[in-house]
Amino acid sequence: MTYVLHGNNLCGERLELTVRSLASHTELTEAMKGSLCHDFETGLPAAEVWEIYGGLRIGQLVPELLPDMLKKVELVDGDGGVGTVLHLTYSPGIPGFEYQKEKFIKIDNENYVKEALVVEGGVLDHGFQKCLVRFEIIGQTDETSTIRSTIEYEIDDDKTDNASFVSTSGVAHIAEAITKYIKSQKSAEQAHEETL
Repeated sequence: MTYVLHGNNLCGERLELTVRSLASHTELTEAMKGSLCHDFETGLPAAEVWEIYGGLRIGQLVPELLPDMLKKVELVDGDGGVGTVLHLTYSPGIPGFEYQKEKFIKIDNENYVKEALVVEGGVLDHGFQKCLVRFEIIGQTDETSTIRSTIEYEIDDDKTDNASFVSTSGVAHIAEAITKYIKSQKSAEQAHEETL
């Protein structure tokens, strides 16, 4: 039997919760699936935002821009394309999380979509069977775009209290910091051009 609940939380984030029971001849297994989504309006063209989100640059910038969140991001394998593995070391202020490894499983440079699957550490150490992060840069017009960050997860039935570990606050801070960074870089370039 499967139950699916849809709605919005107080922050306006889209929520979906799926609870599924699977019965076999000798065992009963339950798993909980969920999905959280956060949208951030950038005021920037989608292509400019994708330049950061689409490859490895975001992993270089986040520890620099948000050192209280991530201490460092290291390339374990790959060149930024599908199959790339990153090792993320969390800052000491993040309780219960030391590190996680993520693998890029989808990069769509035409539609500006990137998916990373947690393959080690992070929420997997807290009873999660799966955690996937999807970034979509949605072009509204030539002048603005939205960063849609979605987290999909599946957690063991006996660890459902740990579902609260999944939050969009981290991806929301990243979207805001990256947007501010791009805008400050554009302002600096314009100021430099005006002095020439």
